[in-house]
Amino acid sequence: MAQEIKRGRDASSQALAFLGDSVFEISIRQRIVRECEGNAEELNKRSKAVTNARTQARIADLLQDVLTEEELAVYKRGRNLKSLTAPKSCSISEYRRATGLEALMGYLYLEGRQERIDELIDTAAGQITQNETNES
Repeated sequence: MAQEIKRGRDASSQALAFLGDSVFEISIRQRIVRECEGNAEELNKRSKAVTNARTQARIADLLQDVLTEEELAVYKRGRNLKSLTAPKSCSISEYRRATGLEALMGYLYLEGRQERIDELIDTAAGQITQNETNES
């Protein structure tokens, strides 16, 4: 039987990013369902607009100033993972920053800090909305 991971600090950066990908996506989907009405196709389109690597990299950039030293260290460990491939829709740099964000989400989840995950996602959503308003 596989060993159970009890804490985020016990997991590898790859494991944190793997788990964090799902944690981030479910958190975004919950937010979309709370805030929007629409059919499954519309909800899925909104989710994909936020959960892709390019947008995750943008979110990671927006959150840099609000991360604690501990969170920043976890983010950097994930960001610095070497990958041989990246999606065609983004650069290697964006992909690595997205991986860092996913590692942070996985870490916070394993540490039982869902409230902090929600806080970071709310902060990023607010900043993205504000930036889009300013660009209009």
